[in-house]
Amino acid sequence: MTDSFSLEQKTNASPAHVLRNRNFRMLWIGEGISLLGDQFYLIALPWLVLSLTGNPLAVGAVLATAGIPRALFMLVGGALTDRFTPRRLMINSNVARMALTALLAILVATNLIQLWMLYISALLFGLADAFFFPAQTSIVPRLVDKDQLQAGNALIQGTAHLSLFVGPVAAGLLVSWLDGGATHSTFGIALAIAIDSLSFLASITALSLIRIETLDARTGKGMGGVLASIREGLLYVWNDATLRMVFPITLGLNILINGPFAVGIPVLARTRFPEGAAAFGLIMSLFGGGALLGMTLAGVLPKPSKKLLGTVALSVISMMGVGLAVIGVSPTMYVAAAAGLLMGIANGYANIMLITWLQQKVAPEMIGRVMSLVMFAAVGLNPVSNALAGMLIGLNITVLLVCAGSLMTLFTLFAAFSPAVRAGME
Repeated sequence: MTDSFSLEQKTNASPAHVLRNRNFRMLWIGEGISLLGDQFYLIALPWLVLSLTGNPLAVGAVLATAGIPRALFMLVGGALTDRFTPRRLMINSNVARMALTALLAILVATNLIQLWMLYISALLFGLADAFFFPAQTSIVPRLVDKDQLQAGNALIQGTAHLSLFVGPVAAGLLVSWLDGGATHSTFGIALAIAIDSLSFLASITALSLIRIETLDARTGKGMGGVLASIREGLLYVWNDATLRMVFPITLGLNILINGPFAVGIPVLARTRFPEGAAAFGLIMSLFGGGALLGMTLAGVLPKPSKKLLGTVALSVISMMGVGLAVIGVSPTMYVAAAAGLLMGIANGYANIMLITWLQQKVAPEMIGRVMSLVMFAAVGLNPVSNALAGMLIGLNITVLLVCAGSLMTLFTLFAAFSPAVRAGME
């Protein structure tokens, strides 16, 4: 009887069964198309900045401009998600971002684009993102049963990494093919941004077809309630010695990995590799494919014991530092792409391990707040990291990538084998 029930439970929680849910299927299709379009924008934007200025500092500054409102208003977006339906916030955010990208594509195609316009566009785009992401992480539990949550989240996250694998190389080839032969052409960049704009329309349509119950307005919880809830989450993390280590590691990934990688790869592709935009797209695609492979390995390989879980996860994260250092000295696109693949595998595997550990360790009533604080820590310093990387890359890109990668490797290995981590993971 028990075996039969367990088998039925596993069947109901399978990805194929979750996709029978019409509402979830609409979300998955719409977000899958939108995520693929996002990769075209993420390749086109830094390439456009470099085409206009040739200055890596400007790339970091534009990315930082988008990151500032995204970080500052993300907690507000989470509070609004609790007051309104996530679907409504996602649709409104997508409408705003579709309009922004459509306008940007027109300005680029007509050669009217100027750098100051990119700063304004990035600022507004980041603001819309701040309200979208909290809603996106909240909608899946409202569409599927509790026993299907893991499969539903895995499908969404797996699709995101699949788009990161397929999208950048397609976008890079598109830009390289249409703009590579003409020194001042930006038609390929404009087309890539237009593709992203159209992808938002697919997401808006799919979200509009979803039918979920509207929650009653929580009039009893004003901003005081939201601030008190955030404070409670901060105290919970601060009072746990092991959880306190998660935040320095997250901040280290921001400063030492995310910024140098995001700003450094397009600069390397433009200045060192003759393949240009195609090299940029290939490296980013292999990073995404590696992340998808890492997630798969985390699901099929034997799970480390609780005593070794932290050590294994942090040791794997250290490989991201190794990969970044290798990219810094890579003589060819192929060596850099292989290092990007290694970084992606480490990122995908470690993410699953750490999320699993957090779900096991954190009290059920605190998981949402703790995960939102971890997400906030991960996003909050991205603008600083991008701007700092843009400044330092202008001095010496090889030294920056090698030093940042080496420091991250030493930092995570030191934490991985510390007694506090091994004791705290139990």
